[in-house]
Amino acid sequence: MVKFSKNDFKDWEQFRLGTNEVISDREFTLVCELHSKYYKHTFYKPCTCSKAEIKRWIKELNLIWDNGNKKD
Repeated sequence: MVKFSKNDFKDWEQFRLGTNEVISDREFTLVCELHSKYYKHTFYKPCTCSKAEIKRWIKELNLIWDNGNKKD
């Protein structure tokens, strides 16, 4: 079972507290960084013209968040 590191867990927890319909540039970068790290792919930022991929990434990262965090 994949779990976030302690710091990544805290960052993702902050992200989840957001209530805006649109994510900031910083949040977009966080999603891209964490997804590449935990789903083991090269870092890249998907085109913002199609929101489907980033929404999928957020859902996938939420699955990891649900697993808790590693005891560092």
